[in-house]
Amino acid sequence: MQAMQTLARRLLPFAAALFTAAALVGGASAQELLEGKQYARIKNPLPVDKGSKIEVIEFFSYGCPHCADLEPVMQAWAKTMPADVQLVRVPVMFQDRWVVLAKIFYTFEGLGVEPRMTAEAFTAIHKNNVNLTSEKAFFDWAASKGLDRKKVEDMYNSFAVAGKMNKARSEAQKYNVQSVPMIVVDGKFVTATDKVGSHAALPPAINALIAKARAERPKS
Repeated sequence: MQAMQTLARRLLPFAAALFTAAALVGGASAQELLEGKQYARIKNPLPVDKGSKIEVIEFFSYGCPHCADLEPVMQAWAKTMPADVQLVRVPVMFQDRWVVLAKIFYTFEGLGVEPRMTAEAFTAIHKNNVNLTSEKAFFDWAASKGLDRKKVEDMYNSFAVAGKMNKARSEAQKYNVQSVPMIVVDGKFVTATDKVGSHAALPPAINALIAKARAERPKS
């Protein structure tokens, strides 16, 4: 026992040093992103819809398990957004099933229940194996969550949702979205979980890119 305690005392300074080094590296990576590694710069920046606000676009799908894992992280980050930042979520439609899921997202948005119901949709699909790509199953499920079934059906089949679907397709093409989740900041910077290493590392990276975008904007 005494020998083990002696060994532990000898290793303690080394463990502390390793911990300190790891913390320093983590802090530096959050503040000093490397272009071409943690993020990419769009050669020809695209105009943002929100005008004076710095736009953060999250390309995602309810059908994407990585997006489901990222969801609580993004919801927590959204609560801390600066006043000059706007989060825009754009569902992608890589496959037929995801087209229906995109309509579901815009249905929630049109009804003003998107933040709450997005979390519910991810849980239903990825934890409870509910087939929301079946329209009847979706309407039944939405009603079970307290939504007015008639209002859900009307919004789902509305011209407003159809228009947003067309715009989402156009946005995904403009930014050449090949995988999700993908984050675009101010129409000029692109990052993603696989670039920064983990879902938890994404909010600090987004904040760093917001600061970079803010610094590069013309001074009023």
